[in-house]
Amino acid sequence: MFKLIFAAVLCLFSATVTAKSIVVLGDSISAGYGMEVQQGWVALLQKRLDQHDSGYNVFNESISGDTTAGGLARIDQALDRYHPKFLILELGANDGLRGLSPKRMKANLAEIIKRAQKSGASVLLLSMRIPPNYGKRYTEMFYNVYPQLAKEMQVIYVPFILEDVALVKELMQHDGLHPNAKAQAMIADKVWQYLQPLL
Repeated sequence: MFKLIFAAVLCLFSATVTAKSIVVLGDSISAGYGMEVQQGWVALLQKRLDQHDSGYNVFNESISGDTTAGGLARIDQALDRYHPKFLILELGANDGLRGLSPKRMKANLAEIIKRAQKSGASVLLLSMRIPPNYGKRYTEMFYNVYPQLAKEMQVIYVPFILEDVALVKELMQHDGLHPNAKAQAMIADKVWQYLQPLL
């Protein structure tokens, strides 16, 4: 009896993840830091997909505090588990906040993209910025990683996803780094703008 139930659950899970899967690989911005999970932009993106009867299921593989190295360490498992048609990649901010090498960050992101593409997934790269107090040279090197990767690896990238959020006090949490619940629909809208033409 147990074997039959296990087999049924396995088949159901398999059907879910192989139908039309989208994996979000990110950090606290995508993990919904400081709020209920259903308030985050990833959950709102799923609602948007459902409203359009897209048939896609979004699986959020985001971890607060994660770096590009952490994402690289986790990408194979996520690809094997969900076999996504799309990978939404939102990593890098914690590399920048820790002052890590933009060159290494770029290499990590490139490898994640390479593995995703090899598995058959299209990649949507979400770009981030870091506060100006890190110095003009470093902040520019950091941000330029995203358009450079988009060009070199032929992926679509979304310009700074907090562009209309980061400098609006009412849309940010007290730490000044994380968007609050009010900002999540704006982020979801921006991602949707770039994702929808790919579906």
